[in-house]
Amino acid sequence: MGEGFDLLIRGAEVVTSQAVRRLDIGIRDGRISALEAGLSALAADRVIEARGKLALPGMIDMHVHFNEPNYGHWEGFQAGSAALAAGGVTVYADMPLNGNPPTVTLEALRLKQSLAAGRSAVDYAIWGGLVPGNAEELAGLHAEGVIGFKAFMSNPGGEGEGRFREVDDATLYEGMKRIASLGGMVALHAESEAMTNALHAQAAAEGRLDARAFIEARPVAAELAAVSQAIAMAEDTGCSLHFVHISSADAVELIEQAKWRGLDVTVETCPHYLTLTADDMERLGPVAKCAPPLRDAEQVERLWSHLAKGRIDIVASDHSPSPWSMKSMEGRTFADAWGGIAGAQSSLELMVHEALARGIPLARIAAVTAAEPAKRLGLYPRKGEIAVGFDADIAILDPEAGYTLREEDLLQLHKHSPYIGRTFSCRVDATLVRGMTVYDRREGVLLPGCGELVRPSIRF
Repeated sequence: MGEGFDLLIRGAEVVTSQAVRRLDIGIRDGRISALEAGLSALAADRVIEARGKLALPGMIDMHVHFNEPNYGHWEGFQAGSAALAAGGVTVYADMPLNGNPPTVTLEALRLKQSLAAGRSAVDYAIWGGLVPGNAEELAGLHAEGVIGFKAFMSNPGGEGEGRFREVDDATLYEGMKRIASLGGMVALHAESEAMTNALHAQAAAEGRLDARAFIEARPVAAELAAVSQAIAMAEDTGCSLHFVHISSADAVELIEQAKWRGLDVTVETCPHYLTLTADDMERLGPVAKCAPPLRDAEQVERLWSHLAKGRIDIVASDHSPSPWSMKSMEGRTFADAWGGIAGAQSSLELMVHEALARGIPLARIAAVTAAEPAKRLGLYPRKGEIAVGFDADIAILDPEAGYTLREEDLLQLHKHSPYIGRTFSCRVDATLVRGMTVYDRREGVLLPGCGELVRPSIRF
């Protein structure tokens, strides 16, 4: 069509990381080529009428667990990415566990890449791992384009000989030095293994295996101890550091102080820490079990305050699925049940719902779900904004399509979520990846294999 558009999204309330404006979005060759009011529909091959709808940059979920290879029966690329597409996510970064082998060698990375190719509905990146014994693998993984290196400071659990292992102090310190020399980034699960292990053992000895015992065995103090230690190592090694799924406002404040001192450090939290409490974990049972655990209502409100003030950089799902048999309380205690929340499909809707209810600008939500993740993962300025020249990765939400989440609404492999029965004030209407409509609310996933592997370029 010459200078026309392949697609025109007309009349949407367009949300950027700075503002919300009613605009038309012209898309050509998979990228946004025009962004202004009054673009002519005559110049477009196809038009989406979006008046009254919100157009947000597609969420970049930098923390999901699609457990291939060999654990696709927990969640694989096809079902997991379908759920993300239905939730307005256009890019995700897959963690190096709980697949077997975990992504801690070049061979394992290439195996995972081959399994993802042609099976993801949205674009994706892959994390490598830092574990005891894989120091010589780090350079090869970095050269092959992993988005960064995940490490655990506490036992991640899991099954089998090849399971992902936590780092000791020496492994973390030496790994951070090597990764800093590569220009890479470490993503840390920060809980003190010494503290949590001792408290769990004490609770078990007392016969306390319920939800409250689990919560008390992983206190905020365990998170703070690990965060403080990791910051000291980052300060000494110069390594870029990203804290995943931070659960407490106290830890956010500790990380903020490190930023003031000039450290390259970012903080991520999750929708479940912003919308659920420790009381919900007791009420709902293992479907709401996660580590770190859910906190009290005061911590939830303080986290929202930090998010509104720009102290939380990123919101990610930490989608950590499992078969229902591993969540069920039949024949097991809460302590035995799998820990991980399956919430990938609900993240963006939860954030928009809460923002509208709390009076938080939607531009702030666009920042923590899209622009800032894109910058941290090295995908900006290609992804993360609705702006001319960026990939046309767009989530269209209907703010009037309130609904109550049902089990049958979920596209993930195992239909359990702590959000079932929750009422949302908005709903994803369509999701576009590079200008292609990959999900439509009425028709479902339209392009189940169009997602492409993305690699970091410039990390902010």
